[in-house]
Amino acid sequence: MVFNQLMGMFSNDLAIDLGTANTVVHMKGKGIVAREPSVVAVQRSGNGERAVLAVGNAAKDMLGKAPGPIIPIRPMRDGVIADFDMTEEMLRYFILRAHNRRSFVRPRVVVGIPSGITAVERRAVRESADSAGAREIYLIEEPMAAAIGADLPVKEATGNMIVDIGGGTTEVAVISLSGTVTSQSIRVAGDRMDEALLHYVKRKYNLLVGHRTAEHIKMTIGTAYADGNSQSMEIKGRDLVTGIPKALEITADEVREALSESINAIVEAVQLTLEKTPPELAADIIDKGIVLVGGGALLRNLDVLLREVTALPVTIADDPLSAVVLGASRVLDDAELLKNTTVSF
Repeated sequence: MVFNQLMGMFSNDLAIDLGTANTVVHMKGKGIVAREPSVVAVQRSGNGERAVLAVGNAAKDMLGKAPGPIIPIRPMRDGVIADFDMTEEMLRYFILRAHNRRSFVRPRVVVGIPSGITAVERRAVRESADSAGAREIYLIEEPMAAAIGADLPVKEATGNMIVDIGGGTTEVAVISLSGTVTSQSIRVAGDRMDEALLHYVKRKYNLLVGHRTAEHIKMTIGTAYADGNSQSMEIKGRDLVTGIPKALEITADEVREALSESINAIVEAVQLTLEKTPPELAADIIDKGIVLVGGGALLRNLDVLLREVTALPVTIADDPLSAVVLGASRVLDDAELLKNTTVSF
């Protein structure tokens, strides 16, 4: 205990948004110190042992391009840990990087987690952070952290509706008095959209493209709602008939068609959450509307679609990509929020 307290004197508290697609780290006093893909590149030896070669941006650059023995791994799947050892390595990398490679530091850490994960999955996150060098570990559900980061008055007796669309999960929640009144967590988000695009291009054009290309298509011309401004872009891949590299044009209308199933699932989660919201809080949401955060909030016209379907005001947070980690960092500075919003193991 004394040793941990002594080591804590040399460290700054960290907030970590441990996302399926990206990991964001915020350090007290310095702001966001890392925003990198949640990817670890490993080299597998003949006896099956794995040695970490790269983490984050350097590892993502290897996706789909590395030779056989080098394997880029995404240790987070659908918002939860799919590979415990690699998640631990990834967390250790980000904690050490935040503290300039000083291996003796043991910071307090708060980690954002999806609201729908199980007790076993929560324990896995805690054990990974503990093994990576954290002194004290707190878990906070991502919708709550996002609401705090988006400056919603979560402590007040008023309804606040947040929709967090990440890489692996979409979290929808109504928050009041520092607690979640009702919520939905679905494992449909950015990754599912990328996969839908990949399969659409493969099925319609017999063209095989990678996940990075699919993500680029979504971010460049993807749209959730037709607005009469149909863009197009050139995509490149391998022709499945001839086996030869090929380029073709894809339009925004085609991309919207490919994404429609995923988008409809998100819209249904929002509607279901609204149906379960108590009347008094629903009245607040009529006035204050819905706030979108996460990378998926940047999908063009998604706010327009939700506004059309729900007839409610829909706004995008000022910094949707950082809302979760900013909210988690504020919790460490507020004893009341730390007590009322963090999740027990």
